[in-house]
Amino acid sequence: MGQTQNKIISASRRTDIPGWYTPWFLDQIRQGYFTIKNPYNKVVRKVDARPENVHSIVFWSKNFGPFLDLDADRILTDIGYKLYFNFTINSRDPLLEPGLPELSKRLRQASLLCEKFGPDKISWRFDPICFYKINNKGLENTLGDFTMIADAMAKMGITRCVTSFYNGYKKIRSRISHLVSQGNPLVSFVDPKIKDRQKVIKRMAGYLEQKNIILHLCCEASLFSDFGCSDPGKDYKVKENACIDGKLLKRIHGGNPETGRDYGQRSKQGCKCTKSIDIGSYEDHPCFHNCLFCYGNTGIDTQIRQGNV
Repeated sequence: MGQTQNKIISASRRTDIPGWYTPWFLDQIRQGYFTIKNPYNKVVRKVDARPENVHSIVFWSKNFGPFLDLDADRILTDIGYKLYFNFTINSRDPLLEPGLPELSKRLRQASLLCEKFGPDKISWRFDPICFYKINNKGLENTLGDFTMIADAMAKMGITRCVTSFYNGYKKIRSRISHLVSQGNPLVSFVDPKIKDRQKVIKRMAGYLEQKNIILHLCCEASLFSDFGCSDPGKDYKVKENACIDGKLLKRIHGGNPETGRDYGQRSKQGCKCTKSIDIGSYEDHPCFHNCLFCYGNTGIDTQIRQGNV
C-alpha cells in the first residue's frame, strides 16, 4: 500500500483570511481543527488541522500586513506547518480595489515574505485583467502598473506570475448598482475579443520573459490553446496554472502531499489545481477589501443583504 498523502489547506479562495481573519485562523490552528460549511449544500464537517496531518497551507491574499503584524508566519512555522503564498498585486488605483493599503506597502509585504521564505514560496497574481468604462466614457484597463510591479517582483526573485481575465457574475452587477445608487461612478466591465486577449497575454509574457518570470494562465483553457502549448516537455512563455499545486509543494517542501486533480474546481475552464480543503466561508467571512469584480461576498454585499447601508 502507498504512503498516506497529507492534506493541503487552502486559506482561502472564498475570502481574504490573512487580511481579515488571521486571529480566527490562529485560534482554530491552536484547537487543531476547522469546522467548514459546504457553500452549496450547507453541510458542516470538521477538518483535522494538526500539523502531522497537514502537508502545507496555501494562503491567498491581497494584504498580508495583518498576517505579518501578528507574527502568524513564525507562529505557524514554529508549530511545524509548511507555507505557500498566493499574493495578488494588481494596481495602485483604488477604483476597483478600494479597501487595500497603498501599493508600496503591499510590495513591502511581498519583499518580507521573500526574505523570510524565499521567492519560490510566493506566486504573484496579477488577477484579474479588467477592461471597463467609467460612466460609459472611454475604455480603461488594469494594466497600467503591470510593468512597474513586474520590475519589483523580478528584483525580489519571484519567477511566477498568474493571470486571468475578468469573469462577470450576477452579484457583481448588483454590487455596482448599489454603489451607483450611493453616488459612486458607474463602472461597466467590457469583455474583450479573443484577439485582444491574445495580444495582451503575448505582451505580458514577452515583458515577463525579460525579467525571468513565467506567465501562467488561470482557468483560461481557450486562450491557452491558442499559444500551441501542447507539448508539456517544452518551455513556453505561457503556461497553464495550478494555483494549488501538490507537485510543486512536494518539490519545495518535501514530504507526501496530495497530488490528485481537484475536479470540483473549474476544470473545464482549465483549472489544474490539486485537491485541497478550503477553510474559508463566503457567508461567515465577508471580505472588506470590497473589490468591485470579486466573485465572493464582500462587506458591501453583507451590508446590502442585512439592509445596513
